[in-house]
Amino acid sequence: MNGLEIRELECFLVLAEELHFGRTGERLYVSQSRVSQLLAALERRIGARLVERTSRRVGLTPLGERFLAELRPSYDELAASVERARAAARGVEGTLRIGFQGTADARLTGAITGFQERHPGCVTQIVEIPFADPFGAVRRGEVDAAIVLLPVAEPDLVLGPVLAGERQTVAVSVRHAFAGRDLLSAAELTETPLIAAAAPAPAYWRAAHAPSDVPAPEVRTLQEGLTLVAADRGAMLLCRPTAEYHGRRDVAFVPVEGLPDSVLGMVWHRDGETGRVREFARTLAGAAGPAA
Repeated sequence: MNGLEIRELECFLVLAEELHFGRTGERLYVSQSRVSQLLAALERRIGARLVERTSRRVGLTPLGERFLAELRPSYDELAASVERARAAARGVEGTLRIGFQGTADARLTGAITGFQERHPGCVTQIVEIPFADPFGAVRRGEVDAAIVLLPVAEPDLVLGPVLAGERQTVAVSVRHAFAGRDLLSAAELTETPLIAAAAPAPAYWRAAHAPSDVPAPEVRTLQEGLTLVAADRGAMLLCRPTAEYHGRRDVAFVPVEGLPDSVLGMVWHRDGETGRVREFARTLAGAAGPAA
């Protein structure tokens, strides 16, 4: 092991896959002659040929085949150890608690899966956040970050990645006059009782999700709202994925035009930003396309 160069081993492993000096150099960002030099140095260190090269082909010698079989798992474990150390240095090990509001759609679950694969030393916990308290769990330290409905205008919270918007739908009882409609306008909702979130949701946030001046019940949870909708006590705005997820026979969901899209964003407390939060934010940003 004295003087062993990791670059020589990496060169051999890539060459064993490509069986081509030019392509090996391209993958390692070195010249073809440098590949030959690294291989020659490794063969001198071992004391025997590992690769046979003719004008027509490149192949491994029997010793090269045996060396590859023994080296590959050891190298993979070494690389994994380095990645685990890097993750620990970035503060990605431990537990990451993620809150979500409404529905954990394919974008969120995909981001969680991708994050877990990249950071196996970090355990991810998922917590549902009450409809009427979008920011409380973050402030109380019950979650490290949360995926919540926008808008967010809280000076103590950081707004991170924002997911692509979804068209809004209105949930109404199947007995409601809107139930048979294919489409509604935003103007038609201004005179419709829209069930809103109760406190402690901020007034600006409640108004954004129930843009109507007609008195209507206030609820703490999404299920409370849908139960009142089914009882024909009012209508309720929901994004398309949430409407699809919570489909039920006594409630009709009608698309609405003329309203801003329903948008989700990741938030965390300004004093609670950690390496885990930053890494998950990067992962979520890569999954910020339309929901499946």
